[in-house]
This record gives sequence, C-alpha cells and structure tokens, in this order.
Amino acid sequence: CMLSIEALEQKREQKGLVIAQAKENQINQVDALLYTVKSQNGNGEYTINKIDGEWFCTCPDNTYRHVKCKHIFAVELSLKMREQVKRNVVIAPLNTQSCVFCGSENIVKDAVRHNKKYDLQRYKCKTCGKRFSVNIGFEGMKASPQVITSAMQLYFTGESLRNVQKFLKLQGVNISHVSILKWIKKYTALMTKYLEKIKPNVSDTWRADEIYIRFKGNMKYLFAMMDDETRFWIAQEVADTKFKHDARNLLRMSKELMGKKPMTFITDGLPAYNEAYRKEFWTLRNPRTEHIRHIKLRGDIHNNKMERMNGEIRDREKTMRGLKKVDTEILRGYQLYHNYVRPHEALDGKTPADLCGIKIEGQNKWKTLIQNASK
Repeated sequence: CMLSIEALEQKREQKGLVIAQAKENQINQVDALLYTVKSQNGNGEYTINKIDGEWFCTCPDNTYRHVKCKHIFAVELSLKMREQVKRNVVIAPLNTQSCVFCGSENIVKDAVRHNKKYDLQRYKCKTCGKRFSVNIGFEGMKASPQVITSAMQLYFTGESLRNVQKFLKLQGVNISHVSILKWIKKYTALMTKYLEKIKPNVSDTWRADEIYIRFKGNMKYLFAMMDDETRFWIAQEVADTKFKHDARNLLRMSKELMGKKPMTFITDGLPAYNEAYRKEFWTLRNPRTEHIRHIKLRGDIHNNKMERMNGEIRDREKTMRGLKKVDTEILRGYQLYHNYVRPHEALDGKTPADLCGIKIEGQNKWKTLIQNASK
C-alpha cells in the first residue's frame, strides 16, 4: 500500500514536471503566494495558494483527497527551475592589491598622501617602480569617499540636506548643503548610467501605481512600475495629470530595461493603464500578458506592495517639502537606494537587487557602485 502511494506521488510529480516544462504558458503568477495553473483537459484553471508555508490547490486531488497534486508540484518545480537559470552578477569593490599601471600584485604601501581635506594611502609597485593611489570615482573631490557616501546614505534614509550638513560638521567636515546636493546629482547620474546596462532577473508579475507629489507647489503624479516578487523598482515617470496621462512610455521603458514583458500586469482601475497595456503588452499570440485591474484592499489580489513603496516615497518627500523640478535626480537616486542599498524587512533583510541576482559587495555599497561606474 505504501509503495502504491509513493508510486502515485511520483506519477503526480512527473506530470507536474511536464506542466512546468511546457512551452506554452501553463503557470501564471498572480502574486508571490498565489498562482493559477491551467487544467490539462482544457476546462478552466486551478488556483494554488500558499498559506502558512503550505501550498493548497482548488483541484479535487488536493481539496477532497488531501494529496499533493500535480499542480502544486508544477508550481514548486517551476520556481526551482527559475532559480537555477538566474544569472548572478557580482559587483565587488575595486581591488587595491594590484598595480594600476602594469597589473602586478607585487605592491607595497608607500606612505600616505595628505590632501587638504583627507588622507589617501599611496602604493609602490616593485615590478614597474611606479607609485600610485586608488581613488577612482572621487578624483578632484574636496571630501573623502567616506564623507560623500555617508552624506548620500543619510539623505536617502530621510534626513534633509541641512541636517546632513550639521552631521558632517560634527565630524569636523565643513561643507555647504549645496555641495551635498551636487554630490547626489553627480553620482546618481553616474550610477544610473552604469546600472542600466545590467538587467536584473525580475519575475513575470509586475505592478504599477501612481502617487501625487508636489513640484514647486504644483500637484503632479509619479507613475512607477515594480516587480512583484523581488520588489525591484523597474521604472518611473512624472505626469502632469492622472486620468489623461498616456502610460505607454512607462510600460515601454519597463519592457526595454528588463528585456521582456510580464506574464501578469497588476494595476488599479485607472483607464490609462488598460489603454497602455493594450498597446504595449497585449498580443494575439501566446504567451499573452494578463492584465488584472480590479484589485482589492484585502484578499488575494491587492496592491499592498506598491502602497508600501508609495509610503517610502511620501516619507522622503515630506522631508524635502516638495521637489523643485520634474526631471530631478532625487527620485532616480531614491530608486537606486531602494533597489541596491536599502535592506527590506519583507525580503528577509535583503535588497531587491539581491533577489534579482545582482550582489553588491563591500561594507559601503555606495562606494562600490561609484567605483565600478567610474572605471
């Protein structure tokens, strides 16, 4: 009897593998814990939901016979397959163990260069005899890399420019709040250009939402796209109006940056999303993107993840008391902070980039990103 039960379970697992490996889209992700799997006889689909760490399916096998069905196996195997094919990118701090001129690792420390504002370690290469210092990305700056990156971290965690200025003054660094803003603008542009070349491994379910923001006292709307599984902030754009805005550019930009379209697109009932979806995501051929546009405040289909990100943006905007211009680097900088630097409790202390296969190494992630973007 036990053998027959095990044999039946193996048979269901094999059927689940066939579903997971099917060329046509059989599995559809609605949420991180909610999937639908098409019935193999062509009559509708079944819903698979994860509750308290356990999968449940609406098919007869799981509902009435209480066995692990082929649909649950299909979802689990699909998730494992997706993890195996993920491309991992490691962005590491620059190596100071080799000569910048000849590449030799036969180098030794050779005193310290005393700049006007900070000290910089010098090295000597025993192979070519040249002396050098490593300060890539921060050449010509009057403040040290530690001061600049600390200022950026403080600002994007919610401090105002003047509060950051006061903090640095306590550390013995006298700098104006205008200079701090220039640092933020300079390095945000540099890192954005570098990171746009690296495609994150986002899931097949994306969410979009909008939030109002004041620009010089005028009300405008920030439209944002986010990956459902990793909470990676994919793209953003600012619009003058909410109901008459053409959201095609947001969808097109997201598609180009990620190199693909989502299988599921979740929004609220704003007509702009549905119109943009039909022009950018919808096709006659399979696999076809599904648009879920009637979300609820509670239940299986909701937009709580986007609302949480909107709350982050709102908290940052309050400190700034509104933004000055539409194409501000501040929003792009906060997008970088959200994706690559800020650990999220909902992601077990990881960043969205970590879950997308992009690992930023080093204790100072800002410095690692700036150095690599400046190479």
